[in-house]
Amino acid sequence: KVLILSLLMYPVLRSLALQLHSAITGSYVSGTHSIAFINCLNEQIAKDIARAIMDKKLAAYVNILPKSSALYFWKGELEESTEILLLVKTRTSKIGELSNYVRSIHPFEIPEIISLPIDQGNPLYLKWIEESVPRD
Repeated sequence: KVLILSLLMYPVLRSLALQLHSAITGSYVSGTHSIAFINCLNEQIAKDIARAIMDKKLAAYVNILPKSSALYFWKGELEESTEILLLVKTRTSKIGELSNYVRSIHPFEIPEIISLPIDQGNPLYLKWIEESVPRD
């Protein structure tokens, strides 16, 4: 039973150990922050969603990238469109809340909301993200 409990607790203990190490040394723990990608139909929708994300303090920074062409299958048909891409920098712990919120305000039936963890980067920038997005 002790072995099973130890195995189940390993991720929690590892996470706590990494947070403690980060606090003591000031080093960045890989994956603490993420970049979320959100596609929007047009620039106005993109700006509205970006502002809503910022107003809710779900991100430190949102890039609004210009139009790009997209090809995708929708309901069995190949579709082609132009879209605006949001790059959202936030805490990884906020991705679930961010995704739920964006789904509630996004006009697409199934909006693209995907994220990738940030492995490394400018320590001062990563610290700024940390300070800009409130903890859970």
